[in-house]
Amino acid sequence: MNRDHLQGGARHLKGRAQTVVGGLTGDPARQIRGAVNQVAGGAQYAYGQARDRAEDLYADGTMLAREARRQGGTYGRQALHYADTHRTSTLLGIAALAFAAGWLSRR
Repeated sequence: MNRDHLQGGARHLKGRAQTVVGGLTGDPARQIRGAVNQVAGGAQYAYGQARDRAEDLYADGTMLAREARRQGGTYGRQALHYADTHRTSTLLGIAALAFAAGWLSRR
């Protein structure tokens, strides 16, 4: 929960109370102020929820990016190790890819 979440909920409840008190006392101005506070509080509460969700998604995305970076480094080191220990097959593979690219790009 963040500040907007809490303040929005409190403002919404304050607006409900104002609306009820305005209805009991017959004060239309207080009822209108209460309705305005209800709407504004509800909007602030919804903003607080959206902000919480965005912060959670950001944290999840940061964690996933860190994990992907770690996995990419691991796979890169494995590929380099394979290429270093199997030089002949690596050169043949590169030659085959170059030939295929040249053949596919011709007219």
